[in-house]
Amino acid sequence: MIADINDKEISGLYKTGIIQQTAYWSAVKKMQGIQSKAFNFKSKQSDLYVGVDDDTYFIGDLLIIIQAIDQEHSIAYVPYGPEIEPSDENQGYFLEQLSESLRTHLPPNCIMIRYDLSWESHWAKEEDCYDLHGNWLGVPEKRIQEMRFNFNTENWNFHKANTDILPSNTIFMDLKKEEDMLLGNMKSKTRYNINLAERKGVRVRSLGMESLEIWYELYRQTAHRNNFFLHDINYFKIVLSARANDTLSPADVYLLVAEVDNQPLAAMFLVIAANRGTYLYGASASWNRNYMATYALQWRAMQLAKEKGCTEYDFFGVSPQADLSHPMYGLYRFKTGFGGEIYHRMGCWDYPLDNRKYQYYTSMEFKNQSYHLS
Repeated sequence: MIADINDKEISGLYKTGIIQQTAYWSAVKKMQGIQSKAFNFKSKQSDLYVGVDDDTYFIGDLLIIIQAIDQEHSIAYVPYGPEIEPSDENQGYFLEQLSESLRTHLPPNCIMIRYDLSWESHWAKEEDCYDLHGNWLGVPEKRIQEMRFNFNTENWNFHKANTDILPSNTIFMDLKKEEDMLLGNMKSKTRYNINLAERKGVRVRSLGMESLEIWYELYRQTAHRNNFFLHDINYFKIVLSARANDTLSPADVYLLVAEVDNQPLAAMFLVIAANRGTYLYGASASWNRNYMATYALQWRAMQLAKEKGCTEYDFFGVSPQADLSHPMYGLYRFKTGFGGEIYHRMGCWDYPLDNRKYQYYTSMEFKNQSYHLS
């Protein structure tokens, strides 16, 4: 199935709306001291898709992050890649062939390849996986998922990871529609809040590196309020300052701040790559929440992405369904109000290269669920 695989320059990564598969994201990781590698692969169209007789070759690529886990060992992490999505029946075999082809190109003590798949979940495509109200029922237990994914593989070697790293559930907004139609498709409360923010004088500006402290103070308040991990400010300096303009897959990063009378109330990082705008990070103040600044911020981000030629907007992370007990339910309620389509990804799948070390690593990872690569 995989006819050929070759190393390639990071700068030659193909243009894509998946920012984690761009030269820009590699630049971010490099500034964090993390190595990455890029590869081209070639496969027949007929091997990728069921019912296709086309024997021409598809040439794709992928970015792999080499993440050290101790002084000797590493894992190969593929964030939202590869982008090409074969037919369900061929996905396991395709990734198995890709993994075996990559084996000799990775560091000798690399214990596994972890694919954080952006492909649509198999269980999001079937009617019996939804209740009578159209609510998604989620995925079955790991054993069932693994049986289905390993179907047609030779080694039966894929394992569903203990945790997903990047968001496996998101909402996509179709930006090809006119602004009036986008507003009309929103829930009435969301539309009301956008208008309310405007009446109250909320304005959204694009700020530069000199204003990063404004972002960080809002981010600090958000982390404290929601009890999540606080990144160092240098992390966001890297995200905002990384450049890949001399590559095939650059990205533009905007720090947007919503304010009233020069008082910052909400902020976000908008990343534009190819045809997609992505809401990467967001934060808001713990006071004056009645100004609805977060609604004005999202609406302006969608407008800006549309102005820059984007055809879709990725809200980047919600709970899988309207579950009040889920820690991301608040994001689900807020983001679904804008009227996009919820999308369920496959999440993280592991292909061990050293089974003994992989078993030890995953047992330790299970004990420390806070371990994330992003």
